[in-house]
Amino acid sequence: MPAKQDDGGWKKFVWDSEKGELLGRTGSSWSKIIAFYIIFYGCLAGIFIGTIQALLLTLSNYKPTWQDRVAPPGLSHTPRSDKAEVAFSINDLESYLPYTKALKDFMTKYDEQWQTDKMKFEDCGEEAIEYKNRGDLESDVGIRKACRFSRSWLGPCSGLEDPYFGFKEGKPCFIVKLNRIVNFRPKPPTSNESIPDEAQPKVQPNVIPIFCTNRREEDAGKIGEVKYFGIGGGFPMQYYPYYGKLLHPHYLQPLVALQFANLTMNTELRIECKVYGDNIDYSEKDRYQGRFDLKLTITNL
Repeated sequence: MPAKQDDGGWKKFVWDSEKGELLGRTGSSWSKIIAFYIIFYGCLAGIFIGTIQALLLTLSNYKPTWQDRVAPPGLSHTPRSDKAEVAFSINDLESYLPYTKALKDFMTKYDEQWQTDKMKFEDCGEEAIEYKNRGDLESDVGIRKACRFSRSWLGPCSGLEDPYFGFKEGKPCFIVKLNRIVNFRPKPPTSNESIPDEAQPKVQPNVIPIFCTNRREEDAGKIGEVKYFGIGGGFPMQYYPYYGKLLHPHYLQPLVALQFANLTMNTELRIECKVYGDNIDYSEKDRYQGRFDLKLTITNL
């Protein structure tokens, strides 16, 4: 009998036919509470959507609104490897094949066959000149043309004549670029105070110069000659600024090829390369901010 009473208790709670209540509430009570929560959550949704819409009105379709965490510019190189270590033997093709493959893959987009469309590309000259005026970022100009960049300007590091990019002879090439930052205009150095004496001859108008040297004192004299290929041996101004993927979808970054022509063999070398400009800074916490360093070991045994 108690079991039946208990059973009747919960059934009556679910539906009380005498009072016309479902789960302890009448139909009128349920209508009121459902209407309350619909209005309550509707207001919350409206506030959320309104806040998002107000935020979107402050954003640009063409550039990041906040770039306070971006430290322009980054300097990167190809080929790259884990821990910035490049080691190979000139007598072992397999040891440097991954590096040459990375270079071939990277240089493919600079093939002339992809730069023939006159509606997408334009000639900007083989000499460094001032910034090319393509209009303001927020103007109605629309999609900007990209400057052509010929692989042939990189000389023996272009891969057009030497598919091994100098690795086979122990004279490896590295392709260097400044990372893209929307609407950033690098400024060439106006003073030689922050530039090492040996790098000062590379300073010229309308070019961001790059210079490589030994990172450690004990490597002095072991790096040998470094050859620089590209427009002015640096990064020319006519390729800047970059307008972003929407307005500059075919943009090609200017490249500099570094060839280490006389490295000391069978020893680990630490090499540091830097770019110099009035608005280019460096950070010890970020080894690719305005510079990079790598460990390079070439063996011939």
